[in-house]
Amino acid sequence: MRRFLREHSLTLVFGGLFLAALVGQFFAGHADYNERQAALGQPELALGSYLFSADFLVDVVENWQSEYLQFFLYVTATVWLIQKGSPESKPVGKAGHESDEEQQVGQYASESSPKWARTGGWRTAVFSKSLGLAMLVLFLFSWTMQWIAGWYANNSDPLAEKMGLVDYFFSADFWNRSLQNWQSEFLAIASMAILSVYLRQRGSPESKPVGAAHSTSDESG
Repeated sequence: MRRFLREHSLTLVFGGLFLAALVGQFFAGHADYNERQAALGQPELALGSYLFSADFLVDVVENWQSEYLQFFLYVTATVWLIQKGSPESKPVGKAGHESDEEQQVGQYASESSPKWARTGGWRTAVFSKSLGLAMLVLFLFSWTMQWIAGWYANNSDPLAEKMGLVDYFFSADFWNRSLQNWQSEFLAIASMAILSVYLRQRGSPESKPVGAAHSTSDESG
């Protein structure tokens, strides 16, 4: 058990932090929702009702979709885009999909390589883009959930203009919810890319070695 916890500590710790933050958001969101209801002279919601409400769901998934959008763009854009000196970037001159030998696919795969990396054809082609595809699917799913939940929450608001699902997609409320999250994700990526050129975090794989030159993008120095 200790070995399992040690070898999976990154996922376990952040999974635990996610659950703690989600629970905290639930209670804070419930209190905020009832404060707004009281100000409007509307009935309050019990905890159980708020858990399954569109208001809670839209607040949750609007953050999820922006995170998955961030990772989708990040893992796909870094195939081609370069930031000299950043460990978040490949070295200058290495842009692109790289050779089969460098990627250890097909005839260059080893016995320990994933099966779909060894088989070739469409299986290898799909597997070679599976991380980006997974992030894209998760983004589209959570963004769609935000759209539907946001529409329902909007139409449940006695002060909001009632509209159809398609009309809500083009509404200011939907795009304000989306863009206010997207801009923060894009800023975070840009900040990490440039700050990691000049700053260090000893022992972190997201940082170059402390003594590495600013101009190098890999750990070889």
